[in-house]
Amino acid sequence: MFGGLVTAPINSPHLRKSSGRAVVSDLDDELGNGVGNGHLHPIPMEVHVLKSATTPMITVAIVPSPTLLWRFKVILFLLWGFICCKIGWYSVMRMSVDLRDLFLYEAFLYYNPLLLVTTVVWLWGINLWVFSQSNVNYAKIFDLNQNHLTHREIWKCATWMTIIVPSSMTAYLYLYSHGEVSWAASQPVLLYFAVVMVLIFPFDIFYFSSRYYMLRTLWRIAFPFQAITFSDFFLADILTSMSKVFSDLERSVCRMVHRQVATIAWFEADSVCGSHSLAIPLVLVLPYLFRFFQCLRQYKDTGERSTLLNAFKYSTAVPVIFLSALKYHVLPDSWTNIYRPLWLLSSVMNSLYSFYWDVTRDWDLSGFTLLFKFNKSHIWSHLLHGRIWEEGLGSTTANLRRPVQQQQCRRHARQSQLSYLCTT
Repeated sequence: MFGGLVTAPINSPHLRKSSGRAVVSDLDDELGNGVGNGHLHPIPMEVHVLKSATTPMITVAIVPSPTLLWRFKVILFLLWGFICCKIGWYSVMRMSVDLRDLFLYEAFLYYNPLLLVTTVVWLWGINLWVFSQSNVNYAKIFDLNQNHLTHREIWKCATWMTIIVPSSMTAYLYLYSHGEVSWAASQPVLLYFAVVMVLIFPFDIFYFSSRYYMLRTLWRIAFPFQAITFSDFFLADILTSMSKVFSDLERSVCRMVHRQVATIAWFEADSVCGSHSLAIPLVLVLPYLFRFFQCLRQYKDTGERSTLLNAFKYSTAVPVIFLSALKYHVLPDSWTNIYRPLWLLSSVMNSLYSFYWDVTRDWDLSGFTLLFKFNKSHIWSHLLHGRIWEEGLGSTTANLRRPVQQQQCRRHARQSQLSYLCTT
């Protein structure tokens, strides 16, 4: 059909199935081989037409580089921040001087908790990045599944939170300064409602497994009826550091429920959501009670007396909180002569005991020995470690101390079920 000048056997590698690639291939190689051997086979025009018709066209998609995209996102982020700051400053300057301070305090109260939570998410992403760079198997420590969020995904969530929360605050200031009080009052309400809906959204989007893992952990913290895992008391410790955030959240939600947003009615002495509210000390003390009951549960499971001492540390925060709340419910003379000295005494005891426990137990910095490390004998080695290190016996001494260190590690890790970390 093609003149019979070019033929190939049935088992030729140049033949392909109808669903494969081109029918004729590597003909240039055959032509080159023929020339090299002194034989020249003419190639008819039909073969060139068939080859050009059956050879697939290769298209190259033009995709911008990741570095260019990253720079473009950074520029947009900075531009957005500048616009928010400009609008916010312009809105604040439009208010009267006597109203400006009160209104800024109210706006700060609504958005400060979410801004602090955003900061915590950023810092948590940094922690995961440090863990990954240090080859720390944090997924096993926190009992996470293989679909856990990486530091990049955590930073992505923190970026969206950084954009949404200040944008809502800017809209709140702008609308209030231009007389749209009802629209301004709806901004923090919509923001809080959106945050709750994202957390409890029952569909497999927005990191469904991670969201419900956090909700289950919060449930286990609130009701410690089971063995305490590492993630349980780790998140509970974070909550104790964020007790002030819960206090501001209680005030914000209280004003939203009683329709006091974008007003100064809450500043009055008889306000339901004022500083004298009994709900404030109750919310402040909840994280410490969670850790207190966790320590009691750990003592029930492990029998370690150190857990009771740890529970006592969290119990010392309870009188500080409730004595502080008494300031708004007793006479000034009673507060000055009776309750204020008790509050100072309880505060000093709580601070000193917490500092001692954190330094000597949690951080293991008794004597601050970890601040100085020496490979050779040094005067600081004797002062900090209590003995002079002998050169040449360092490795032998370390091998002799290793079983003792493993026993100590297992004893401390038994509380958090991390004994598998003590095998090396």
